[in-house]
Amino acid sequence: MSRTDDVVNGIKHMILNGELQPGERLPVEKELAETLGVSRGSLREGVRALSILGILNSRQGDGTYVTELDVSQLLAPMGFVVDLQGEGQAREVHAIRRLLESEAARLAATRITDEALAEARALLDEAARILDETPDEHERIIEIDIAFHRIIAAHTGNSVLTGMIEAFASRTVRARLWRSLREEGIDRRTHGEHFAILRALYYREPDNARIRMANHLLGVEDSLPFLPLDDDETPETPEA
Repeated sequence: MSRTDDVVNGIKHMILNGELQPGERLPVEKELAETLGVSRGSLREGVRALSILGILNSRQGDGTYVTELDVSQLLAPMGFVVDLQGEGQAREVHAIRRLLESEAARLAATRITDEALAEARALLDEAARILDETPDEHERIIEIDIAFHRIIAAHTGNSVLTGMIEAFASRTVRARLWRSLREEGIDRRTHGEHFAILRALYYREPDNARIRMANHLLGVEDSLPFLPLDDDETPETPEA
């Protein structure tokens, strides 16, 4: 184990033991290095690593602080890991998303507020107008798609689940854009699926909301054979 790992594990231990609290400033560099038994250089490397992970926050001229350890912030680096997965893992990534978001829809059905339902409905109404008037406006349709799913994730009552769903959003955006540009009618089909999910949420039907979300995301997975496998190989469209 490297000295940087010693720093990471040492500070983690201090947080878990309550020696460092969320929002608290770390001891001065010399003191903390002595406590952890490392050099100042190793300490700085460890602090940088923990800052990238969202555990520490270095403020110019004011020292280094433990963050509030917000779950969604701590899970954000997972999105970077997801982005690094090749197209060969696209199905696995989407399968995880389906499991997470199906459960999110079930939970949200009993927790979502009337205000959030109204916001989701407004998004779908905007999508309907775009599809009727400017159907080539794919970017805005995708933004609406993301916002709709985020509303549901935000009303699960489970911040860890919400953070994990957010971590998979980037891959979803990329695949969704590819499909929008290549599959005729995909935007209208997606809109209908979104409306079915919203209806289940409106009537507070957890199982129906879960099923509707699962069916919607299975449609995404069914479209994955159309995605390029790598830079120089594009699979042929399967015959009907």
